[in-house]
Amino acid sequence: MSKSNLGILVLDNFKDFGQKVQEHLAKIRNTNENYLVSSEGVRFSNGEGKYLITSSVREKNLFILSDIGNYELSYDYHGQKHILSPDEHFQDIIRVISATCGHASKISVVTPLLYESRQDRRKSRESLDCAVALQELERMGVTNIITFDAHNPNVCNAIPNLSFDNFYPTNTILEKIVDDNPDIFDNMLVISPDISAMERARYYAEIIGCDVGVFYKRRDLSKVVNGKNPIVAHVYMGTDVKDKNVFVVDDMIASGGSVLEVSEELRKRGAKKIYLIATFALFTEGIEKFKTAYETGLFNGLYTTNLSYIPKEYTSLEWFNVVDLSEMVAIIIDKLDKRESLSSLFNGRKEIMDKIKKKR
Repeated sequence: MSKSNLGILVLDNFKDFGQKVQEHLAKIRNTNENYLVSSEGVRFSNGEGKYLITSSVREKNLFILSDIGNYELSYDYHGQKHILSPDEHFQDIIRVISATCGHASKISVVTPLLYESRQDRRKSRESLDCAVALQELERMGVTNIITFDAHNPNVCNAIPNLSFDNFYPTNTILEKIVDDNPDIFDNMLVISPDISAMERARYYAEIIGCDVGVFYKRRDLSKVVNGKNPIVAHVYMGTDVKDKNVFVVDDMIASGGSVLEVSEELRKRGAKKIYLIATFALFTEGIEKFKTAYETGLFNGLYTTNLSYIPKEYTSLEWFNVVDLSEMVAIIIDKLDKRESLSSLFNGRKEIMDKIKKKR
């Protein structure tokens, strides 16, 4: 059998996940072939850096995997410990593309957490970081962007001539919940913590076959705290939550203040069980407030994916559930490399709906 021209270049910020993708690919293709391309990031103490590719990428269909949300990596910067930021992770993507020296036949960037996805639209004289970054990748010769649950999928309009595949982990998360706790789907209600997440909540509700509600965040527009207008009240619109099992769903948990406030409001209204679901659990202000909230009965569990960095000590908590998406990423890469349709990965709703009904 001739050797494949597929290459998987995993940046230092995504090594464990990348190894899982390699294992799934080998299983999918029934081979012992190693698709991983050796590389190494180097940092200098003045903050500069470079990337080295130490195996051949000539004529490879190259997939670059990066987790720009990883806050585990650090280096010595002028004698101080410096944790790599999303800006530095993105620059490493640019570096490694440059390091290919144009020898790869095709380059795709797999960045589940889309760089600067929260800065995706302009409301005043402000930067459009996500759009600019996508255009830079296009200029570097990238032919495909693969991401998950983009904060605003319409940002792909910045690169109309480039392939932009935005996948959702909804079905995989629901499969995990069905296996863990099938009874939770009885007397169910799905809640969106804000208006912008309503489409996602509606999709969950339609898959499960239940009603949907939403909290409207009333903000104080006269103040700015940590770059945002502070929330002064959560106003609920929707079906009565009393005695309901509730999913609170969003694309990401940042500080977590918003979802915990919503959970508190749901408890006041008599919700039975409350589960928090987010594609990315960033915990930008730590996890202590979630530990306290769980201990006081504010919520019953949290489901998130491993598409971005999660400290190992978090995953050992009894209420913390991680949904592994490495197999899905491996399937995406396999199909793209073989030029096969991806439609099955976008349209898996019938299978999960049937599984929920069967478990019920």
